[in-house]
Amino acid sequence: MQISAAVADGGHHKPAPRPNLARRKVAGRALVAIASLGGLFVLLVQILHTTGTIRAGFTDWRPILYAYLLWSIALGVGQVMIRGERGLRALFLLPAVLFTIAVVIFPTLFGFYIASLDWNLSSLEGPHFNGLDNLIALFNDTYYWNALGNMLFYTLAVLAEYAIAFGLALLLNTDIRARKFFRVVFLLPLMLSPVAVSWMIGKSLMEYRFGPAATLARSLGWDNPAFFAHPWIARGSIDAMDAWVSIPFIMIILLAGLQALPKEVLEAAKVDGANGWQSFWHVTFPIMLPVSITVLIIRIIFKLKLADIVINVTAGGPGGATDTVSSFIYRVYRDRSNVGYGTGLAIFYLLLIIVFLSVLLRLTSRRMQKVA
Repeated sequence: MQISAAVADGGHHKPAPRPNLARRKVAGRALVAIASLGGLFVLLVQILHTTGTIRAGFTDWRPILYAYLLWSIALGVGQVMIRGERGLRALFLLPAVLFTIAVVIFPTLFGFYIASLDWNLSSLEGPHFNGLDNLIALFNDTYYWNALGNMLFYTLAVLAEYAIAFGLALLLNTDIRARKFFRVVFLLPLMLSPVAVSWMIGKSLMEYRFGPAATLARSLGWDNPAFFAHPWIARGSIDAMDAWVSIPFIMIILLAGLQALPKEVLEAAKVDGANGWQSFWHVTFPIMLPVSITVLIIRIIFKLKLADIVINVTAGGPGGATDTVSSFIYRVYRDRSNVGYGTGLAIFYLLLIIVFLSVLLRLTSRRMQKVA
């Protein structure tokens, strides 16, 4: 009877409600909200103090770092309180997210802030807010737009680099003698620094008085072989040096793609009577299209950052003919000591790159879908 009563009592027993769970979620959301508002308040006070809007503030930006660390801790604790077990799993991703915010998002936002300042290092007044004056000066800067025009030439030259690299990759993918030796030799330029290349080739090999390239050009009938005096010749010479360094990178990626091609497809094309060109254009090239698009986009990204060869060889000359946006921004910092304007140029260029690459990726994605 006692056992039956115990069983009966157990059957009528119900688990107690858990009001603490709801309270914990509310407390977690409140913790995250308070920490976020506190961090934004500290950041706003420092920005207003730096721009001279208010007198109260901090002498440096170190309190912003402390506020960010406290916000990070509060965010982690809040996630656990709100989401429980899932919040604990999210803590493994939280360091990567916080690192991205710290080294990517915050510097970008801080760059927008600096771009709104009139900050010249040679001035004793220090930085002060000037609104959109840097943006207005940017649109009226003919040298900056000239550099953007040069970037169009350098970017289109990537197609020629791709064609040469594809030809070399096809050559090294065939059964030729000393194939491994040629693979190593063709990769040697990739191992050199662009700065070393600019001095070894631009300052020595192509030196117009005693350089070997100039001597050879004179023997071929060029009276004044100045590779960096005429705008188009100078622009082509700069791009040739950059291509010499970068073509091996494109070649090795394409070679890896060619070696991964299914041999059955190529053999089937030969059985169907396709010659070498038809096999390449209708079989090899379409299959290699994903690899080609990937390596082209990567190469374009690197090309958009071209600066070191230009800075060391021509410094943008003659008359800005070889200037890139990066080399021009470098001179704005170095020669004018204008931090605010230089940062504004860099931010505007970054936005152009984002728009350009977004459109390029959209177009290539549509092209890939048509091929598929």
